[in-house]
This record gives sequence, C-alpha cells and structure tokens, in this order.
Amino acid sequence: MTAVQPIPASLPAALAEPTVPVRRGWIALIFGANLGVWMAFFTPIQILLPQQVESISPVGKEGMLAVVTGFGALAAVLANPLAGALSDRTSLRLGGRALGRRHVWTVVGALLAAGSFLLLAQQRTILGVALAWVAAQLTLNAMLAALTAAIPDRVPVAQRGGVSGWVGIPQALGLVVGAVLVTTVVTGTRAGYLVVAGALLLLALPFALLTPDDPLPRTHTPPLRWRELLAGMWVSPRRHPDFAWAWGTRFLVQMGNALGTLYLLYFLQDKVHHADPEAGLLVMILLYTVGMMATAVVSGRLSDRTGRRKIFVSWAGVIMAVAALLLAAWPVWPAALVAAVLLGAGYGVYLAVDAALITQVLPVATDRGKDLGVINIANAAPQVLGPALSAPIVVHLGGYPTLYAVTAAVTLLGSILVVNIRSVQ
Repeated sequence: MTAVQPIPASLPAALAEPTVPVRRGWIALIFGANLGVWMAFFTPIQILLPQQVESISPVGKEGMLAVVTGFGALAAVLANPLAGALSDRTSLRLGGRALGRRHVWTVVGALLAAGSFLLLAQQRTILGVALAWVAAQLTLNAMLAALTAAIPDRVPVAQRGGVSGWVGIPQALGLVVGAVLVTTVVTGTRAGYLVVAGALLLLALPFALLTPDDPLPRTHTPPLRWRELLAGMWVSPRRHPDFAWAWGTRFLVQMGNALGTLYLLYFLQDKVHHADPEAGLLVMILLYTVGMMATAVVSGRLSDRTGRRKIFVSWAGVIMAVAALLLAAWPVWPAALVAAVLLGAGYGVYLAVDAALITQVLPVATDRGKDLGVINIANAAPQVLGPALSAPIVVHLGGYPTLYAVTAAVTLLGSILVVNIRSVQ
C-alpha cells in the first residue's frame, strides 16, 4: 500500500515515521494555520487583485492581471521547494534550547507576508502591484512549505486521508472567509489587504506557538552547499517513477484549476452578464465550499479505511471535468451554480486523497520538506502557465467556452494518469 521509506529507530524523532495519531487540538490548529495561508493566497487572486488591476488599467485588465499573477506564481515555484529544503536542515537554538525545524519558517513567513500585504495596499501602478505580490508569494510559500511538511512529519499513514481532508478544506473556506471580509466587513482594496494581513497572523501563529516541532540534531544536519542543495531539487523519474507520476498528475489537475478559476469574475461580468458579478462570485464560492466540505473529510477517512487512494482521485477528476463542461456549454447563471457545487465536491475528494497519496510516494524521510516543495511546484507552476494560456484563449481562441472545454480535458487527463502510480492502491 505504501512506499514510505522505513527509518531506523536510532534516528531522531524529526526523521522518524510517525506512529502516534494526532489529536483534535493539533488538527484544529493546523486547520486554522492553513485557513490563514489560503485566505491570503486566494482572496487577492479572486477579488482584490482583479479590482486593483482594473482600477489601474481598465483597458487590458485581463492581460495585466495575467502578468501580476504569473510573476507571483513564478516566485512561488522557486520559493516553495527552496524553503522546504532549507527547513529539512534547519537546526536553530534559542537561549540554549533547540528549536524545531518547521515552525520558525511559519512564524517568520507569516510576519513577512503580513508586511507584504501592507506594502501591496499602497500600490498604484501595475509594476508596484506585481512586485508586492511577488514578495507576498515568496513569504506565503515559505509558510506553506513548513505546514505541508507537518503532515508526514507528525501524522501516521493510516490517518493521513482524514487529516488531509481537514487541511484541504481551508483552500476553499479561506476564500469564503476572505471574500466575506473584503466585500461585506470592509470595502476597498486597501482595507481588504489590511484585513487579510491581520487574519493571517491571527490564524497562523497559534499553530507554530502551541504545537510541538521536533528539533533536528546538528549531528544529522548536512552542511549547506548551495550547488548540492539546488541539484537535489531534481528527483529522478527513473529512480522514483511513482513520485514523478504523482507530480505530473497533480500538475495537470492544478493546471485545469488555474485555467478555470482565474477569470471567474470576468466570466460572470462579460459572458453570463450577471447584474452583480462580485456578489455572484461570492455565491459560487459559497456553493463550491459547501460541496468541498461535504466530501473532503468523508472521502479522506473512507480512503484511510479502505486503503485505496487512486480510485478516489480518478473519480474526483471526472466530477471536476463535468463541472467545467457545464460552464463551457451553458454560460448561464443556473448552470454556473450547479458547476460550482460539482467542482467543490470533486476538488474536496481530490485534495484530501491525493495529498495523502503523495505523502506515501516521497523518496526519503530526510527530504520531506524539499520533496513536498517539489510537489508544490505542480501547484504553483500552473499559476504561471495558466494566465499565459487562458488570456489568449479568452481573447483570441474562442472565449470562455473554449477555456472551460480545455479545463475539462486537462483535468480529466490528470485524473486518469494517476493509475500509473504502482506502490499505492
């Protein structure tokens, strides 16, 4: 069932395969930390950045938004695996006491990310917005690398589907909470960024301050050589084919997600002709979140009990592809509502089970942070390529029907190819 490498009992706890189930309090705190991170990721992408870009450059807003989000995603591609690799070898001491290797990245990343949002709130040019968003992406991905590694660090394999379901929910719920905050509690992009910064700190810091984080003894810390560190980012597909397939299938599904979500606000405004596109987007996000919350934890736990992962991932992709086809064929408000529910339900299953599957194909326990950072390139790279592909599709190659048809095809391909992973059922 699993490809997790056994770790000798003589190795420190930071490198050992976890065997003690995590408790509800730990799950609640990492849920909150992920809620803060994903709110900080998605609220700007879906609401604040489109509003800010449109206010600066109303003509050509699609292309300018693609530039801003593309540069931010490129920063994420670089930052996540590098931060993960550095956290794998972090061994710090404070007042003679050894610190854990992950939480320091969460704390520092949260503080710097909040500062990046304060800077973003002041920008009045596309260049300024792009640079500030790059800074936010760098620091948020440092946090994400540490939080993602916490699952294989502390959660036993038999519990990972259910825990991954809880950790996955904030990817949608964060946008809902953020959308409510920046559309109803406060108004204006500047106030929105300030609220996002405050909520990030409030939600993320308790996990780092209140949960254990096993220190890495300096005897097990390899010397930092940048050439070797960068060379280690390459994980050979020949030596680790299951890891390569997991990366490829995650990339395709996330590419479909990037293609299908970037222009939802403009889709409602320009194709569906919704009377209030911002309110309409909020409704779609709420329905999406309901669908996701209804399936994520349940499917994760069911996957844990059955020991099967791939069948859940495949069917999740099929459901998401159907949702995209609905948007392509019927760009009307009722179809958009149905698509939102289906997309959320499928993505909830996918996030919970695929996240658990990935932790079972990591090559070695000593490089968990780095290898999960490499996997996270498959999450971030589509945010670079997605805008580059979706903008010309919308403007020159058939508009939104073509965009959502391509979304369906790419998502379906990713969900089918997961059958090539051999070491996990």
